[in-house]
Amino acid sequence: MQIGSVLWSILVAIELVVRYFMIGIVPGNRRPTTAMAWLLGIFFLPVVGLLAYWLFANPRLSRSRLEKQQRAHEQIIDATKHMELPEEFHSQEEWVESAVSLNRNLGAMPLEGGNSVEVISDYRYSMESMRHEIDKATRYIHIQFYIMGDDEEYVGPVLEALERAVQRGVHVRLLFDHLGTLRVKGYGELKKRLKKSGINWRPMLPIDLIGRRWRRPDLRNHRKILVIDGEVGFTGSQNLIEPGYKRKSSHKVGREWVEMMLRVEGPLVRSLDVTFAIDWWQEENDQEVLMDMNEARHPLAYEERPGSTLAQLLPSGPGFGKENNLRLFNTLIYSASERLEITSPYFVPDDSMLYAITTAAQRGVEVELFVCEEGDQFLVHHAQQSYYQQLLEAGVRIHCYPAPMVLHTKCFTVDDEVAVVGSSNMDMRSFSLNMEISVMLLGKEMVNAVNEVQNHYREISTEITLGQWRRRPRMQRWIDNVARLTATLQ
Repeated sequence: MQIGSVLWSILVAIELVVRYFMIGIVPGNRRPTTAMAWLLGIFFLPVVGLLAYWLFANPRLSRSRLEKQQRAHEQIIDATKHMELPEEFHSQEEWVESAVSLNRNLGAMPLEGGNSVEVISDYRYSMESMRHEIDKATRYIHIQFYIMGDDEEYVGPVLEALERAVQRGVHVRLLFDHLGTLRVKGYGELKKRLKKSGINWRPMLPIDLIGRRWRRPDLRNHRKILVIDGEVGFTGSQNLIEPGYKRKSSHKVGREWVEMMLRVEGPLVRSLDVTFAIDWWQEENDQEVLMDMNEARHPLAYEERPGSTLAQLLPSGPGFGKENNLRLFNTLIYSASERLEITSPYFVPDDSMLYAITTAAQRGVEVELFVCEEGDQFLVHHAQQSYYQQLLEAGVRIHCYPAPMVLHTKCFTVDDEVAVVGSSNMDMRSFSLNMEISVMLLGKEMVNAVNEVQNHYREISTEITLGQWRRRPRMQRWIDNVARLTATLQ
């Protein structure tokens, strides 16, 4: 009995010491809200909390990955330092020029004119367009998606096109996120098909304990990129999978994902290709990818450029360490003077973004937010709902896209000046943990093209009113508030 008392006293002492030291360790270089969430977990469930902290608290990539990202950033800046802003850019608003400079400093990519950009909101047409361009490839194809999943109707024809490309001598490089794709039904069969295909493929951010490639396991490469011969590119929110994500539950209720993709020709394709090349370099020390890119016809002579759209690419993720996408989004939101339309499937803003959006509404900007009526991720959806009352009270209009569909588009427009489309959600995971890609498009023509899609969302959505939201069940409020506590850790 005496020994047991001594052991108990030692355990209590150890627990107190751990709590004391963690109070000074956890807040380092973290938002206070994130630090508080971790400390609550450690204080209430010390063993589980410490284990979770060890596994998930460090959002940094490995040293070798960080060094490669920094080297690539410096090389892009050096290679493009001679480039001046396009002549047609000088008619833009002053705040737009400020956003362009911010993107350049954060992500290194220059603003370029002469692009042709098509906004695609039809899932099947997007897949068919990608397959059509793949069948025209003569030199190389670079393809990168967060999630892949083979099927006969949607992805099968795309994979068949990639296999045909290999057979005619095209060099095909394929990246997919390891854990993002691993959880998809049929992953083993997909790997077997890829091994037989002749496609040069790699999983991104693989978890490999034997190879000592360890990091926070939920750091993900969430980008979507397809480049054909350096001349045509695709990017946006859509993954390379059928619209029900190969889930029985989705097909049972008729749930499909609603997406937005961009088909691009012109100098912007080069930026997409460079982003792919850096990600490929992170997974495979292959310099040949750079040689393939040098064979592409970019930069194009001005008279050969296929369009007139001004565009700039912004990559973001833990490799940069500056939350590039959050900084750009907040800058643009604060610059809005008339209208702000936002579509985000996972809307869990940090304090800075919440203030930016509510401040915009309170100073008279017409702010509309398009979200899912019924989310596909329980905690994230309830955390998102915990922000609705603050938004509604500030004057933000919230439109819920009808269930069972999942509105997966990620875009927003600012006045008649700027549209942003890409892979980035407006949540803390996309800001801090995911590698994302965002395209900033300038000019009324592109704003109208994106808003045309958002107008359709509005037509079929149900608007939430403040009075209605205040009357929601108490249990739902409780679940929303509990989920909000986990938001900084999701």
